[in-house]
Amino acid sequence: MIQRRSLLISGATAALGMLLGGRASSSAGASTPHLPPLRKGARLRAVNPGTWIEPDTAFDGLIDRCTAEGWTLEVPSSVTEQWRYFSGRDQERAIELARAWADPSIDGVISIGGGWGSARVLEAGFQFPRRPKWSLGFSDNSSLLLAQWAAGLPGGIHGSTGGTEDQWQRTVALLRGQPVAPLEGRGIVPGICEGPLVVTNLTVGTHLIGTPWMPHLNGTILVLEDDGEAPYRVDRMLTQWRSAGLLDKVAGVACGRFSWLKDDILPGDFSMEEVLENRLGKLGVPLVMHLPIGHGLPNQALPLGQRARLDGRSGRLALLP
Repeated sequence: MIQRRSLLISGATAALGMLLGGRASSSAGASTPHLPPLRKGARLRAVNPGTWIEPDTAFDGLIDRCTAEGWTLEVPSSVTEQWRYFSGRDQERAIELARAWADPSIDGVISIGGGWGSARVLEAGFQFPRRPKWSLGFSDNSSLLLAQWAAGLPGGIHGSTGGTEDQWQRTVALLRGQPVAPLEGRGIVPGICEGPLVVTNLTVGTHLIGTPWMPHLNGTILVLEDDGEAPYRVDRMLTQWRSAGLLDKVAGVACGRFSWLKDDILPGDFSMEEVLENRLGKLGVPLVMHLPIGHGLPNQALPLGQRARLDGRSGRLALLP
């Protein structure tokens, strides 16, 4: 994933409204339209809804990866625009995203960059059209993935464009509708559950609570990850999720990679693992930790909305056909 530093540009509200069209209104629990797998000849478009990236950033490696699969990746100049710490003003970024989603010749949207800004694009008026597309991103882009699934649209994949070739090929397999290997973590609370996946960065998801872009979590397997957050801040955020009732009816919970600075934990503090187990281990559902997803390597891709099985004893998360 391209390093943080970006987000924002400018555009007219009227133009944005013309691009957006209607919004799908189904929830995560409703039936969703079928999304065909990507095939040779597919066209993808890069967008940067968050923090600005260096103007001389090279995308050759990603373009080559897509070309090798028979896909064409378009990288518009707007991805390296800058306004303050954004890759353009809010409405400009919203318009770029709306154009990618409204273009019937585009089969998938890849979010590059990160940092902060995707939620401001939603606030600026971006709405998902009724026609689903594949989309790929994580971290700050979790806002868009959650909003996509809240709108009842399949195709959102939590994952990155970087990493090893094995990691990339897992993403490719998901985009092609092919089976992938289960992910292995460490079982904490035993039990087996099944349900659709909801995958997000914890901080980003926390800041969507109370908005129309947070999907319903009842019956889902919730997968969380985060980066650079001290255990006490993770404790505070998970307490908010619990207090808001969001975890009352989840089918299961899994945690990916959580990282923090050494000085974030003082003698006598709770460890990160203790915080996660304390806040998530008493929900009466299976709990798994240490799945290989999130910031760092590997960051294995997971599709939002796809049904999966979580085994809280073995620590395995497997996608279901």
